Amino acid sequence: MVQAYILIQTEVGRAADVAREIAGIPGVTQAEDVTGPYDVIVRAEARNVDELGKLVVAQIQTVEGITRTLTCPIVHI
Repeated sequence: MVQAYILIQTEVGRAADVAREIAGIPGVTQAEDVTGPYDVIVRAEARNVDELGKLVVAQIQTVEGITRTLTCPIVHI
């Protein structure tokens, strides 16, 4: 299982809507609107890195109102 945090920037005033929509996507375990340089932080999981990439590109990045994403895979050192 691969897990990642996805940091998202949105159009002005769209953070809550984006977080709400992303929360319903299968593979997303948490989606919160936050303050700071990013507007939404998402925690997601997938069976492998390829599926995580497909989740981000095909489902999360297509949500209207998103301007940029940064995917941070979780590592256990």
